[in-house]
Amino acid sequence: MSSTSRRPVAPSRARRHFLGVIVAASARVAAMSTAAAAISALPAEAKPKDKHGDRGPRGGGNNCFLRGTSIRTPGGETRIEDLKIGDLVETVRGHAVPIKWIGRRTYRMTGQASHESVMPIRIARGAFDDKTPRRDLYLSPDHALLMDGVLIRVKELVNGMSVVRALPANAGTIDYFQIVLDKHEVIFAEGAPAESFLMRANNHENFTNFAEYERLYPAFAGTAMAPFAPFAGYEGGRDHLKALLRLGISRFVQVRDPVQTAYERVAARAGQLVS
Repeated sequence: MSSTSRRPVAPSRARRHFLGVIVAASARVAAMSTAAAAISALPAEAKPKDKHGDRGPRGGGNNCFLRGTSIRTPGGETRIEDLKIGDLVETVRGHAVPIKWIGRRTYRMTGQASHESVMPIRIARGAFDDKTPRRDLYLSPDHALLMDGVLIRVKELVNGMSVVRALPANAGTIDYFQIVLDKHEVIFAEGAPAESFLMRANNHENFTNFAEYERLYPAFAGTAMAPFAPFAGYEGGRDHLKALLRLGISRFVQVRDPVQTAYERVAARAGQLVS
């Protein structure tokens, strides 16, 4: 579990001096002419494989909500474990859309649960503003939040104060859930805008109950979705910066870094709350 000291965990030197955010986007990347639209790898592509070809504990890289997370529905807040296929959830687009499927994955409190790709990250109540999130929000590390028009994985926001790696008190297992909709959307979890499941190839197989999805939707198994918005992060490192320059973006143009901006804003608020 991460330290809960009151001093922010500063980004690494590579992050501080990294010229330009690495952004993984859908086909809309070409339309994003601003420097913030740099290309990045997805997390699964950046993590080293083990000898069996896996990247950490199976399912750890999925974007998931911890058991107990309240999701906004037209009828009010509902805990994710109480939702079912066909229930409606509200999106940031202002639409109520039906749940297509809910993936599940459980980790027992063993060495596997402490793996950095599995350990939940807690966003403290009020970490973003006075009302967001409305309660402590627990997400898997690769789960992304919509911030300033881009999707930022929560692991990029860890600051040792308001955003930390942690487990709820008396947790015996880590029970993860994720909502699959007809397309990648941003829904509300404890009032915060968080992504639904982004289907890519066969990544639904990381859930324990993946066979249910294939039985219900045999024609759609393995069908990739377009991301709701560009993903911003540092997964690709300096190699992606070189690729960015090869795309013709001048090295003399200052590139906006939405990840660093979001990190500093959240950390600054955390410092104000404890001062």
